[in-house]
Amino acid sequence: MRIVLLLAALAGAAVPPAAAGARPPHEREQDEAFRGTRQGRFLPLRAIEDRIVPRMRGFSYLGPELDPGSGRYRLKFMRGPQVVWIDVDARTGEILGRSGF
Repeated sequence: MRIVLLLAALAGAAVPPAAAGARPPHEREQDEAFRGTRQGRFLPLRAIEDRIVPRMRGFSYLGPELDPGSGRYRLKFMRGPQVVWIDVDARTGEILGRSGF
């Protein structure tokens, strides 16, 4: 019985504690996008996607990333092995750049 308790204690000690305040990596982006939209600083993501996704015929839309500091969304698309990013101004919905074409 003592061995079982000792092994259980050692196994628990081997698991590193979660970092204080650790969040999933995109939670902060989502929070900032929500606040920015609510405060009128950013267009709703759905409105931006409705403008951009239809232009990307033949590509699968994989999702957005937000850089709140620059106010840019980076929309990621894929067709076969080709990955394309479309940078969009979160304030206006204007396409700022493309990469991967």
